Amino acid sequence: MKNGPSSTRKRVVIRKLDKGLIKGFVDPNGYLASEIEVLDREGRLVHIPMSEIKGVFFVRDFEGNPDRAERKVFRSRPRLAGLWVRMTFKDSEVLEALLPNNLLEVDPLGYLVTPPDVYSNNLRIFIPRTALTEMEVLGVISDGVVRRMSQRAAQARATATGEQQFGLFTATNPPEKK
Repeated sequence: MKNGPSSTRKRVVIRKLDKGLIKGFVDPNGYLASEIEVLDREGRLVHIPMSEIKGVFFVRDFEGNPDRAERKVFRSRPRLAGLWVRMTFKDSEVLEALLPNNLLEVDPLGYLVTPPDVYSNNLRIFIPRTALTEMEVLGVISDGVVRRMSQRAAQARATATGEQQFGLFTATNPPEKK
């Protein structure tokens, strides 16, 4: 079995800053560079400079549902973990999304985000830094997992709260009478 990079290409719709659209396929492991290489639906290899791209939308299918209006902001606090951000594009469009709360996952070219509408055709969106004028962190959403204390920390807490306490109001140490 071969352990090399996957040859699977993902469906994308690329929105350009000039309002143009390109539908095609990208290699999810190697699409980030100064230009994006897309295999369009006609089988041609197209190179698009990152500076011309507004967003790379990883989609379920190319057509989507034209009758469904896509939400661009969260209706309430997001349920998924991450950084809740509001991005303002050069054309003044505003999009809220979730960004992983992990600095190792941030790419110098842009941000791979999860859009607010989980039922939309868009699964993930890569937003180049060059397409934005502003990004604001609205909140940090925790993963909700209860973190377990290490055994050493648990012992230290038990020692501090139990064994080191002396009985001020117990029968073994009654208060002195004057």
